[in-house]
Formats: sequence, C-alpha cells, structure tokens
Amino acid sequence: MFPGGQQPDLSQLMKQAQQMQQQLAAAQQELAATEVTGTAGGNLVSATMTGDGDLTALTIAPAAVDPDDLETLQDLVVAAVRDAKRAADELTASRMGPLAGGLGGPGGGLGLPGL
Repeated sequence: MFPGGQQPDLSQLMKQAQQMQQQLAAAQQELAATEVTGTAGGNLVSATMTGDGDLTALTIAPAAVDPDDLETLQDLVVAAVRDAKRAADELTASRMGPLAGGLGGPGGGLGLPGL
C-alpha cells in the first residue's frame, strides 16, 4: 500500500522513468567528453583523464627524469594519475548526484518506496 492509500499513476511513472533515463544517458555522454587533469611534483607530471575514467594523456617534464632515480618518477606518475582519478570522481559525483537523488531517497522523483 502506498502512503495515503493512493495508487501511483503508472503512465506518469513511466514518463518520469524515461526522462530520468534520458538525463542519465546525456550525463554519461558529457562525462565521457569532459577531461580533467591531475598533477604531481609541482606539475612535473600531469595525467589527463576523461570524466568516465579513461586515461588520455600523460606528460612528464624533462626535469622529472633522473636515470639514477626512476622510483621517484614512478611515484610521481602514480600520484598524478590518482589526482586525475580524484578529479574525475568529483566530476562524476557533481553530474550524477542530482540524477541519483531522483531515483528515490528523500523527495525522490519516482514516488515509489525504496526506489
């Protein structure tokens, strides 16, 4: 039973679900087309990644290359990729968060308990 004993309007629910699906697809396309950059070592190493997590570029400044200390360079690369991933995660949360709120939760858009 639904709150207040009212049955939901199924055609309205279907319209809302279809709109949310379209918004979700558009947000996913936008994330795939948006790039973020992470850096390490005072910009000695930078990693560029799409909002959906694909690494698209890695730039290493010549000053970061020391043949006698490859471990530091490796650490800088890992740190730059992690920084880019953090930025991509933040972008995803900012773009997808409002859509997820419409799936249920407090004031959810579908009006179904648990959705």
